[in-house]
Amino acid sequence: KTGFSFSFCLWLHIWANTGIGKAVARDLARRGARVILACRDQQRAEAARQDIVKETGSSQVLLMQLDLGNLQSVRSFAENFLKSESRLDLLINNAGVADRGKTADSFGLNFGVNHLGHFLLTNLLLDKLKASGPSRVVTVSSITYKMGKVDFSCLTTHRDVALGNSDRDAFIKYCHSKLCNILFTYELAKRLQGSDVTCYSLEPGMVNTEISRHGTFFTQVIWTLVGLLFSIDVDSGAQTILHCSLQQGIEHLSGHFFSRCAPLMNMEPKARDDATAKKLWELSETFCGLS
Repeated sequence: KTGFSFSFCLWLHIWANTGIGKAVARDLARRGARVILACRDQQRAEAARQDIVKETGSSQVLLMQLDLGNLQSVRSFAENFLKSESRLDLLINNAGVADRGKTADSFGLNFGVNHLGHFLLTNLLLDKLKASGPSRVVTVSSITYKMGKVDFSCLTTHRDVALGNSDRDAFIKYCHSKLCNILFTYELAKRLQGSDVTCYSLEPGMVNTEISRHGTFFTQVIWTLVGLLFSIDVDSGAQTILHCSLQQGIEHLSGHFFSRCAPLMNMEPKARDDATAKKLWELSETFCGLS
């Protein structure tokens, strides 16, 4: 499809020159889409935008400010987007961080960026997605969800998915946040029934990105070693994202989790728990001031 407005959330904890986000954006630009890069680090993002324009020849690659670790930034982005864009056919929630610390709103960093920022962004743009249908929401998760859980007591008390501030704790919190991505998509699909909007979560494979750029030296070494041993290149990692974004005939699989361009039908029960998904949605609404 040409002339469509694809809003693409590129959180630049990945390499601006080689990240999976850039690979997806480049592919969409080559197809003639209007691509909006929503990024926190404007300098790195502008370098990526210029590379994409140079490689594709597209004049429809734009840049907008977005910090998913700041809910006011999310609201400002949505307000500016809705004022400037007439339609939204595809929203790709691609941000990912595996690090210690807090967001601007005092949520755990992994939970706040990987889940809550995407949750608020999607909800603020949902009416535009519905008006532009058929449209899609694609959220990048990870197979590490298998090590995750949702501790509502910890969330309500500490505004985080787990306690602890070590490198190991940061990774475990990342896993928890990736389970939240899947549960969010699962619940969103239910709430979108009867509309022209479908949604999918996925794992792109082990792609060697800069996800731990702000972590400790030990964290960076571990992620680098894992990446060197098991990672795939960014173009391969982009394929499942592109499949969920563009493939026709998968609308009946809305809410499913994809891997290697196919839905996984043997998901662990915790990723398909109706009560947990609903409770997480309602708590996220409260955290974002939507309820």
